[in-house]
Amino acid sequence: MSFWTNAAEATRNVATEDDFEAAANRLVTEQVLYAADRGSKVAYGLIRDFEREFKRALEPLGYTVRVNSQLRYACAISQHTKSSSVSVEQTLLALVLRKIFDEETRSGHHDENGEVSCDLVTLEVKYKQATDGRELATGGKLLTLMQWMKRWGIARTTDDESSQPTRDVDQPYMVIIRPGIADILGEAALERIALFTSPDAEIERPRDAERLPADGVDLEEGGTQ
Repeated sequence: MSFWTNAAEATRNVATEDDFEAAANRLVTEQVLYAADRGSKVAYGLIRDFEREFKRALEPLGYTVRVNSQLRYACAISQHTKSSSVSVEQTLLALVLRKIFDEETRSGHHDENGEVSCDLVTLEVKYKQATDGRELATGGKLLTLMQWMKRWGIARTTDDESSQPTRDVDQPYMVIIRPGIADILGEAALERIALFTSPDAEIERPRDAERLPADGVDLEEGGTQ
């Protein structure tokens, strides 16, 4: 009898043990699963309905499972400090997005899925304000950074969902900040962004950044679909 036998039987074998294992693997690999994303509804439903079992399965591996049934997403937060080469640019963008998310959510500026929309002009302004004048990446470099945000389950662009973004040169797409960012980068992250505001300060990654998956992952794999 495998770990998932009883859970599979509880579904009257509508879901198999392999389905449970696949959902657990996806949760660890992708870090956040949103029910609204293509191909994630079934996996999210299993995690929601069998939250206790998924917590028991992943806790020995060092993961804390959280389910937000109101906004319909689940995440697996690693409790182990691990060395990874997350860049300063990746970390800064993640932290700035977290700051924008917090500000907009407190003001009630989010949709029914808990997502916050931000145009590139606003993102650039907020980025400079939060980082003491640092320039936000543009063009292909910003899109590459956004692929990492998507990979970590914390943000996406409107193009990711086949939306019809405006085609203005300065505003080719919108950035959508996803609610899982609050779980992955906690309140402490809002304070740690100060580490980057002084050009003379020795730059260290905030400890929250260690919760982000290490690099070396194919950007076309994992992440939200």
